[in-house]
Amino acid sequence: MRKRNCIRRGDACVAICLLFLAACSQKEEKEAEPVVPVQVTAARQDSIRRIVAADALLFPQNQASIVPKITAPVKKFYVNRGDHVREGQLLAVLENRDLRAAALESKGLYDQAAASYRATSAASLPEQVTTAQANVQAAKETLDAAQKLLQNREKLFHDGALARKLVDDAQVAYAQARSQYDTAQEHLKGLMSVGKQEQLKGAAKAHYQGAEAQVNYSEIKSPITGVITERAVWEGEMASTGAPLLTVMDVSRVVARANIPQEQAVYLKVGDAATINLGGGSDDIPGKVIVVSPAVDSASTTIQVWVQAANPGERLRPGSSVRVSIVAETVKDAVVVPPAALLPNAEGETTVMVVGADSVAHERKVEVGVREPDKVQILSGVKPGEQVITVGGVGLEDKAKVSVQKPGEKPAAEKEGDGKSEK
Repeated sequence: MRKRNCIRRGDACVAICLLFLAACSQKEEKEAEPVVPVQVTAARQDSIRRIVAADALLFPQNQASIVPKITAPVKKFYVNRGDHVREGQLLAVLENRDLRAAALESKGLYDQAAASYRATSAASLPEQVTTAQANVQAAKETLDAAQKLLQNREKLFHDGALARKLVDDAQVAYAQARSQYDTAQEHLKGLMSVGKQEQLKGAAKAHYQGAEAQVNYSEIKSPITGVITERAVWEGEMASTGAPLLTVMDVSRVVARANIPQEQAVYLKVGDAATINLGGGSDDIPGKVIVVSPAVDSASTTIQVWVQAANPGERLRPGSSVRVSIVAETVKDAVVVPPAALLPNAEGETTVMVVGADSVAHERKVEVGVREPDKVQILSGVKPGEQVITVGGVGLEDKAKVSVQKPGEKPAAEKEGDGKSEK
């Protein structure tokens, strides 16, 4: 019995020792709380740009689709696709032999009418016509007065109140007035025939000029300086007045047209600095905003913005898809942190982890403003000079113990492991 009691007492002592050891182990584990290595950056005051970026489509600065004014076969092309041309350069000639023949005929008619006019016009025609018209009017009035006088005297003569001689005198005066009136009328008609000759000459000249214009229309010239991008037909085929024959583009400058959401477009204005990027690691090409549409597109509810840029070497090709970035404004004295400092929490809010002097990380909810690729504006939640975690903050709990490491520096645990391996 005494032996059994001793055994029981021994088991109890062992159990107590085990419990004591377990408690000590838990205390040591609690005291040995893990320290998370992190890297930090101080929040600072700096200027930051509000950049509006969007996909865009390139268009030429100027473009001309040349439509012939006459329908005729193409006699000769002097350019092909890709050729650079200058304003006024001859690009093609349409078949025009019939037009030239018609122009020569019209010129002959015009020359004939001009010669006839010169032969019949020896003075200032408008003045002569005016004088002749006045003479006709005066002669008509004289004739009317002589006729009335003759009628009155004849009546008096029949009544026996007037001598025959006075009636004869009135008849002579009437005959003279009639002769003067007829002469004035003939003179006016002659002058008017000269005017008709002038009209005929003018009509012939207009017909000749129209025929010459038809010949000129057969010569297709470039209205702008640029490069040939389209040639619709081959030599010998019919060029129609209803379809473009050639297309010329001025690609010395290009315009990127982007559709910007309304909430971003409100910050943009004509003259804003911008860049155009072709993608694939290409360099940014500087440009500027030249158009901010005053209307909203009803289909996409966006606002179209045009960015113009120089195109040396014609690297930018119309029709290409590009990325435009527009500097809408520059915010000065903003509190900025690196984008890597921003972390989402469980509620979907944006936070940062701030490290105090006690090497403890504290979670802060922040309000974000303008963004750039290398920095973000913090409107509230962080003050200038505070240290925010940029590396090691993902999954880090609030009030966790941290160890600030310099970029490229190994954590303390790795250093100890390296020392043990050397020993």
